[in-house]
Amino acid sequence: MAEYILVAVAWPYANSEIHVGNLTGSYLPADIFARYQRLKGNHVIMVSGSDSHGTPVTVRADAEKTTPYAVYQKYHEGFIELFQQAGLAYDLFTTTHTDNHFKVSQAIFLALQKNRYLYTQKETQWYSSAQKRFLPDRYVEGTCYICGYENARGDQCDGCGNLLDATQLINPRSKIDGSVPELKETEHFYIDLEKLQPQIVTFLEARQSYWRPNVLRQSLGQIQAEALHGRPITRDLDWGIPVPIDGWQGKCLYVWFEAVIGYLSAAIEWSQLTGQPDAWQNWWFNPGAKSYYFIGKDNIPFHAVIWPGQLIGSGEWFGKLFAGLDNKYLTLPYDVPANEFMNLEGKKISGSRNWAVWGRDFLSRYDPDALRYYLTANMPESRDSDWDWQDFLLRNNNELVATWGNLANRVLSFAYRNWEGQIPKPGEYRAIDQQILTRVEDGFKSVGEHFDAVRLRVALQEGMSIAGEVNKYLDETAPWFEIKTDKNAAATSIYTALRAIDSLKILLAPFLPFSAEKLHHYLGYSGTLFGEQTTQLVGDSLGEHRVLGYDPQNASGKWAPSQLPAGQKLHEPAPLFKKLDEKIVAEERERLGR
Repeated sequence: MAEYILVAVAWPYANSEIHVGNLTGSYLPADIFARYQRLKGNHVIMVSGSDSHGTPVTVRADAEKTTPYAVYQKYHEGFIELFQQAGLAYDLFTTTHTDNHFKVSQAIFLALQKNRYLYTQKETQWYSSAQKRFLPDRYVEGTCYICGYENARGDQCDGCGNLLDATQLINPRSKIDGSVPELKETEHFYIDLEKLQPQIVTFLEARQSYWRPNVLRQSLGQIQAEALHGRPITRDLDWGIPVPIDGWQGKCLYVWFEAVIGYLSAAIEWSQLTGQPDAWQNWWFNPGAKSYYFIGKDNIPFHAVIWPGQLIGSGEWFGKLFAGLDNKYLTLPYDVPANEFMNLEGKKISGSRNWAVWGRDFLSRYDPDALRYYLTANMPESRDSDWDWQDFLLRNNNELVATWGNLANRVLSFAYRNWEGQIPKPGEYRAIDQQILTRVEDGFKSVGEHFDAVRLRVALQEGMSIAGEVNKYLDETAPWFEIKTDKNAAATSIYTALRAIDSLKILLAPFLPFSAEKLHHYLGYSGTLFGEQTTQLVGDSLGEHRVLGYDPQNASGKWAPSQLPAGQKLHEPAPLFKKLDEKIVAEERERLGR
């Protein structure tokens, strides 16, 4: 029976370009997983959008002497362009600056209040006398009081990964002007995580058997080391979602609290845009639905602890307040397959120092499947990985081109030339033919098991290993020589190889969708393997923005071995991938300034 699968993708801050570390950290693995689930025939929606209200957006606006709205719109457009170029098939990529997101976020706030998981408390917060305003936590930097990291952010330390109390930072300074702020009293709403802790722990313990160790370490492990405590969910801001309570003008919902609500609001917006206003409930009020959250390791506490707490704490009140429904409870995360970080040539990626491989810049010179292949083969699923230009060149030429691209091209070209542009009719299968077909067919189970466990790097390795075995089969049968003495035997070898390639096309399609579409066409199939991407302009009272959509009309149910019909007309093939020149390594390192 088809499952309901929500693929929830980290929301990029709309304040800078996206680099390869961001892509391999969350955006690409989400797309690969979603494409696999669609091929299986499951009901999938993949949603995300630009985080428009994050303090990095307002920091950028201050630096550029413009408005947060202008900043978010500029980068939001760039995100959509990149995702289309890289083949990231979002069902909806939206923003947090929409009427819909405001309403959904405020409903979650009110539901938590109804269930008495919110309280108010006066606190001291960093205040800038020079700027005459309270500073959000990410406007403050200093030395971490836990590990001593000197550039910790006010809300979280990138050195040790712990959530922080900004007021305890050592040697605090304003991110804007470097001045030393002072502590001043203000009042805010808090979410009572201490009260929610028993339910959050129960939720986490139920997932211990299959969550990644790094995720459990930063969620259940941290709770066991130090109990949860209340956390403020409002801030003194003028850019964001207003607190929906009288007398709280001039304060907004804290971005970490409302951004994660975007997974829910995006599903609701998708339902509205597709003319299915209640469809979102199949993923969000369905205890059998599975939601997967693709994020980087720096976001683990927010998605594995706090977001489940928000969902649990909302109880049935969100359904009542937003949809007028009784006895409806929001679906909790099924898995949070967070990745570690990718470095660049042995050093941490840094946008401020321009030490990065930027997504759109890369795709101005190289093909998207080459990028997708390398980022998957080098994906930091369990430990930090490193982008190395020499390694990129070697993997592209020795694996993507030599193992897979050449296999498909030489067999298709040979068949096209020698059987009048048609798939040859095979004779009776020999043992060697049946063995390779069985191996390929078994790949749908072995590769699929890795996909289901979100072991994407190993899934790719298994698929490429099967491609290698098909190459060995051709070395043994040698149809290029067979045809000179026994064309019927050669026809059997080529048909067997074409069936294997047709199956490999599906096994590798989630990783390499562009070449899979080309191969689908060369093999004589009509239409597309996957659906089409579209963009449209959406406007509401908060302004206009573009959304990225996806129509997976053809993909469903294709995760199965090939049944390639003999006699089907082929289209003249061409190489799937480009072999790269050794000189690109020096050229790209020169661009980095090495």
